Amino acid sequence: MTASAADQHANPKSDIEIAQAARMRPVIELAGDRLGIPGSALEPYGYHKAKVSLDYMNTLSARPDGKLILVTAITPTPAGEGKTTTTVGLGDALNRIGKKAIICLREPSLGPCFGMKGGAAGGGYAQVVPMEDINLHFTGDFHAIGVANNLLAAMLDNHIYWGNEQQIDLRRVSWRRVVDMNDRALREIVNGLGGVANGFPRSDGFDITVASEVMAIFCLARDARDLRERLGKIVIGFTRDRKPVRAESIAAPGAMTALLKDALKPNLVQTLENNPAFVHGGPFANIAHGCNSVIATRMALKLADYVVTEAGFGADLGAEKFFDIKCRKAGLKPDLAVIVATIRALKMHGGVARDSLKREDVKAVAAGMANLARHTENVRGFGVPVVVSINRFSTDTAAEFALVREACERQGATAVVADHWAAGGAGAAELADTVVKTIATGPARFTPLYPDDMPLWDKVRTIAQKIYRAADITADARVRGQFDDFQKGGFGHFPVCIAKTQYSFSTDPDRKGTPTDHVIPIRELRLAGGAEFVVAICGDIMTMPGLPRVPAANSISVDENGRIVGLF
Repeated sequence: MTASAADQHANPKSDIEIAQAARMRPVIELAGDRLGIPGSALEPYGYHKAKVSLDYMNTLSARPDGKLILVTAITPTPAGEGKTTTTVGLGDALNRIGKKAIICLREPSLGPCFGMKGGAAGGGYAQVVPMEDINLHFTGDFHAIGVANNLLAAMLDNHIYWGNEQQIDLRRVSWRRVVDMNDRALREIVNGLGGVANGFPRSDGFDITVASEVMAIFCLARDARDLRERLGKIVIGFTRDRKPVRAESIAAPGAMTALLKDALKPNLVQTLENNPAFVHGGPFANIAHGCNSVIATRMALKLADYVVTEAGFGADLGAEKFFDIKCRKAGLKPDLAVIVATIRALKMHGGVARDSLKREDVKAVAAGMANLARHTENVRGFGVPVVVSINRFSTDTAAEFALVREACERQGATAVVADHWAAGGAGAAELADTVVKTIATGPARFTPLYPDDMPLWDKVRTIAQKIYRAADITADARVRGQFDDFQKGGFGHFPVCIAKTQYSFSTDPDRKGTPTDHVIPIRELRLAGGAEFVVAICGDIMTMPGLPRVPAANSISVDENGRIVGLF
């Protein structure tokens, strides 16, 4: 460990202090020197952010694809794992050892920034910058997605007001409004109150923007034409005889596409070490499919030899959806997965309380290894090789590291201790070497978990049993009816997107470790006709989060010099 890394562990600077001290290169210079992107293909947003023209993507089609590396993690705990930090650190490390690498991340949602989870730009000396911009508004993509979503909602209610030519059943309107903020008061509302001039009163609700189907479509679309076609396929409601009514039927997709035209272009920024990074799109993984845009990933694969991307939360949610939804729909073939863990998190899965994590406890680490082992087994079940990255904390001990390495070796995986949070790319050099060597040993044999023609009910059950180790799934008659309706309605070939708590393999967030033989209750099904998947909402998960008792917003402000403070 270098002296600077030791100092960072002993006297850590906040993420925002480190980010604000960064020496960033002008983005046009970075794009030209590192990626060969001409200035004419860039649309700068100031000096350090730019969108890359979609027309430029067409000039890259003849180039071979680089290697695709997924960074995922064990089941999240309050102790922290550092998945985004590892993605950034690995990207920097690959460039440091002489490889041409780009990272692809999701854009952060304002909800967790002002709530409890925090942002999504990495941490310590493994961050993407400008951090404040990325976490707050960025290039306006989320605003465009939210407005496009709500335009469709407004046009839907307007269509009903002016005679309802499509005969939409007001009891079966399925399209909801969104806002990019945690606001529990908007989960269930009644709109149209106030008399005849305001339309027909009906039950409605809001989701957070990152759970919107427009967000999912945005991230799965291959180009502007595909975006337009997918928006037209959105199912906004059903008639009395339960026939789906689509956005195309009320002439909404054209205007929605116009609102999203500029947002669809990938955002180019940089890491603290001046390496290129695409940050584009941002669906949550606990209530949506949890991956950055297909367009950004495909562009990166044409521009670099190695592309490092991430999928949200643990591998049971993020990696499964990356493989079964994003890779299936986009034709991507991942070459390797890095599973991130920490000694602290393994102790929590081994039964240690949060206030006791600083003490050495090899026995607890051994017990917690079962969680890591299950995730490793699950990912390898897709035919994808695994490297384990142990994100270092200063209280970790040599005995604890040795136990993890030996346990992973018995499972056929290599575990590497990485210190990128404190030392940047230099702290992840061994991880980068291991990743390159593992990929070089032979091609991955990627296969999705289930075939397209498996019935929807069986797809959900397969995920529950093979990934969550559940005994079975259950649903009441109403939800079973939804399964039947979607199956008979021609949507049975869609993949499924599981919305459930990220904190456990079960639907009980307090069940740490490796629960087995539990039952996954399906509370609701939602059809994403344009994104082309079916969302199964399980347990008590909400598609509109709430703020905690003491939200992060309480500590965020602007100082007398106009600088943002308190943002992580």
